[in-house]
Amino acid sequence: MTNGVGPVDGGQVWLVNCLNATLDANPQVRTAAEEALKQASVHPGYGVALTKAIINTELHFGLRQLAAVLLKQYVKQHWQKDEKNFVEPEVSPEDKAAIKELLPAALEDPHGKIRTAVGMAIASIANWDWPEEWPGLMGYLLSLINDRTDINKVHGALRCLALFAGDLDDVQLPPLVPVLFPALFAIVTSKDAYDSSLRRRALIILHSCISTLGVMSGVYQQQTKELMSPMLKSWMEQFALILTSPVPSEDADDWGLRMETFKVLMRIVENFPKLAAAEFPEILAPLWQTFVSGLKVYEQACVKGVEESFSGMADSDGTDQSLESFAIQLFEFLLTAVSSPRFSKIVRKSVGELVYYTVGYMQMTEEQVQTWSSDPNQYVADEDDVTYSCRVSGILLLEELVTVFEMDGLRLIVEAVQQRLIEASQAKALGRTDWWKLREAAILAIGTVANSLHEMANTVHEAKAVSLSFNFEPFLDSILAEDLGAAGVQECPFLHGRALWAAAKFSTAIDKPRSEKFFYAAINGLGDGMPAPIKVGACRALAQLFEHVNVSSLRTHLGPVYAALAKLLQEASDETLHLVLETLQAAIKADDQAAAAAEPVISPLLLNTWANNVSDPFISCDAFDTLETLKKVPGCAQPLALRALPVLASILARPQHQPQQQPQDLVNGALDLLAMLLKKAPLEVVKAAHDASFKSVISIVLQSDDTSELQNGTECLAAFVREGGEALLGWGGDADQTMRMLLDSVARLLNPEQDSSSALFVGNLVTTLITQLSVRTAPHIRDLIAALVIRMQSTSVAVLKSKLLIVFARLVHMASPNVGQLIDLLATIPAKEHENALAYVMSEWVMHQVEIQGSYQIKVSTTALALLLASGHPQLSQIYVQGHIIKSNASGIVTRSRAKVSPDQWTRVPLQAKLLALLADSLVEAQEQGPTSALDNDEEWEDADEDEDDDKDDDENAAAMDVKSDKGPSSVFKELSGYEHLLTDEVEEGDYEEDPCAASDPLNKINLAVYVSGFIKQLWERDGASFQQLCQTLTDSEKGVVQSVLSR
Repeated sequence: MTNGVGPVDGGQVWLVNCLNATLDANPQVRTAAEEALKQASVHPGYGVALTKAIINTELHFGLRQLAAVLLKQYVKQHWQKDEKNFVEPEVSPEDKAAIKELLPAALEDPHGKIRTAVGMAIASIANWDWPEEWPGLMGYLLSLINDRTDINKVHGALRCLALFAGDLDDVQLPPLVPVLFPALFAIVTSKDAYDSSLRRRALIILHSCISTLGVMSGVYQQQTKELMSPMLKSWMEQFALILTSPVPSEDADDWGLRMETFKVLMRIVENFPKLAAAEFPEILAPLWQTFVSGLKVYEQACVKGVEESFSGMADSDGTDQSLESFAIQLFEFLLTAVSSPRFSKIVRKSVGELVYYTVGYMQMTEEQVQTWSSDPNQYVADEDDVTYSCRVSGILLLEELVTVFEMDGLRLIVEAVQQRLIEASQAKALGRTDWWKLREAAILAIGTVANSLHEMANTVHEAKAVSLSFNFEPFLDSILAEDLGAAGVQECPFLHGRALWAAAKFSTAIDKPRSEKFFYAAINGLGDGMPAPIKVGACRALAQLFEHVNVSSLRTHLGPVYAALAKLLQEASDETLHLVLETLQAAIKADDQAAAAAEPVISPLLLNTWANNVSDPFISCDAFDTLETLKKVPGCAQPLALRALPVLASILARPQHQPQQQPQDLVNGALDLLAMLLKKAPLEVVKAAHDASFKSVISIVLQSDDTSELQNGTECLAAFVREGGEALLGWGGDADQTMRMLLDSVARLLNPEQDSSSALFVGNLVTTLITQLSVRTAPHIRDLIAALVIRMQSTSVAVLKSKLLIVFARLVHMASPNVGQLIDLLATIPAKEHENALAYVMSEWVMHQVEIQGSYQIKVSTTALALLLASGHPQLSQIYVQGHIIKSNASGIVTRSRAKVSPDQWTRVPLQAKLLALLADSLVEAQEQGPTSALDNDEEWEDADEDEDDDKDDDENAAAMDVKSDKGPSSVFKELSGYEHLLTDEVEEGDYEEDPCAASDPLNKINLAVYVSGFIKQLWERDGASFQQLCQTLTDSEKGVVQSVLSR
């Protein structure tokens, strides 16, 4: 190796000088040295030279440590080809052998940082080379572990093993367990010979191995049982010894050892419950000792803050060793035990005491008080996000106790909470300043299970036992009297806030008089000068209480509520803002009159909040939802839109070459907001929106390359057309130009060169143009269909094809009863690799029918297929489509290569037979949905049949019900009013969001199963012979459901 600095393999001098230079104060010298090392790393001998530097004890410690870090990086980049972070060249076999020969000796180094870096390098190599290319490694590591003459050897070997034990697989681990577990056991049991950190690392390795054995147990149950059984009793006895002594104060090493013990116990309980159950009683008393004594230490160190809790302290592995982490790990193990059927039986006798001490652990820590007092936003975030904390762990355990023990669990929680409330009152009487923490924790605990208490009290007669021990009214009255009075607001703001939170939790159980008292208390909590925790609690309470108070009688108080929320809206940030918006939305829903009066104040603030947070998907969504709620208030849609339109117009008219001047997603968000304002808007609002932004939206659709902007822009244009109708064309002064702009937009979205995601909503726009501007669109139908076909043929995205197929389904419905005219038109339009567009569209339609989603869309598509089949058009009989898959005789797993060689084979069937099969499939699916479907409801069937019989006596309805070809005067699908007796399905609200046409389309109200059944009967009655012919290719399940229909 040259480059003017000398070869690496010529000795260690050059390397040592280079390493020294990287530590030089002169930045130029450092940069030159780093570059030299980088160049050297691609030459043979570099890794060996680093290894020699590491094991050379005559070199300065800092240089050796640096060499170890560089070697670790070198191994990760150059050791194994085809790895994720591999950098050429790969280490030569000779260098690999030399490094593996020399490096393990560094695990004995007296410097821990060197041992750690070397351990990481060896672990990386072991992941690739052990055991095949490095068979002696494990024996060497075990020899170091068993060598009690040198503690450094044990440290180094354990550090290395801990790093790759988790990567041992089901082949490598089993032969290792009989020799490794005893070695680890010897370390853990040698309390006098090894300190807590070494014993903890041994448990880390044990935890990794048991986790792997647990995964293996699913396949190798007997083998893993034989591996675990011999030492399980000994291990459990040792765990009992570790947990027996009381938890010491200010001893992070002891806490860490117990934490790892809990982790191992969790894996044993989860993966080997049957084996562990027999030994579990061995650790019950020690576990309880740790739980109880740990609370005393936790209260002193964390709750009161008078002892060291080592908050934020981590070991050399980066593992948190704080007292809080210890408590969390303890709760995690308890949660695992309670949720296990085998162990919950053992725990059952101690549930009452378990809850009692859990409430103690749920007290706010002094650190939380300080943090949340100075940062209300963090308070809300920690409360809402189920942040990693002891309080949250306690909540999860209480919820699990209710799930597992039901009534007994609730009863014991109530009793424990009542005891803690008494103790808090006693502490207050004694003058203890932190008395409120225990009361706050008790309220938190009972509020956590409030829903369960209320549900069981109302639905289970055995709940009388709970009702007798816990009466909602006295508890709520005590909160009103003791916690929500004027006194103590500044002294105990978190307790005051928790009391308001409890009002929200118990809102469904509070009678109206008490609801009003809590309502007034929450309003007062929003007042000026109130501490942030109280305002947070007030928002939570109001958001729930609006539904449970007579708002009309409290209407005079809603003005101050809006004023307070408006002020908070300007002051809040992030998580707090989310809470304020939630409360504001609840207030708007509560009373239209008050909301309308407040609109001039809150609309500008909401729009400002939306604009300032448009890049935040959560807050912008909350602001959007609140604006949408306000828009629905009578009298608010127009003023809200008129306030918003100038802002939206300014955003949407932004210069295309200056997008960086606006926040990310602002244009996309503005399009979304505009579409919402247009939905069901008065015509004057639509015109105002057109004048302000229509051309800008057109420009975005024609010029933008942003997928989201194109999608939302498409939705905006569809909303303009849907709500504006024919009037839209005249607003711009030139109807032909407006129509041309709309068609140009459709043409761009259907351009095959556009990304498929950009065109996901173009189908809705095309359909809206056809339905709302039918006269203007009619001359362009052929071109639109041709463009739709080309777009479908150019995409492999199934969801886009499904959405475009819905356009064809709508065209079929619009053509009825003259469906033949549409079929003839499709037959004259070319389609690549198909006889014509008709053959292509129908082949795609029958393949993707099962992928169409949404109740309304499925009804539109399925009934359109029935219309086509009912037409009897001769063109349809000439088309063959994909039928059923042909089962292969080959056995074994179908790999990718095998699938390429032998792809799936399908039958070819006549299109009309496939259409009947799809209709039958829709009935099979309805049948599988259960007894609520029409197929399984004899009464509904009988009613439907009776109705059909009655209709035969009605000439008008008979004309509507007869299945005839489109050459006849009428069709079964011409008048949906003929199916009014089938309007039994609930309209799915979700479909309104997906397709605005759903709400007003009578088709959405039909019972599809009965509809299709009636069609099949009529088809049979019209031409039984042809019907029998179509049935020949049906599957057994399809034939069965058709036969069931005909036999009714």
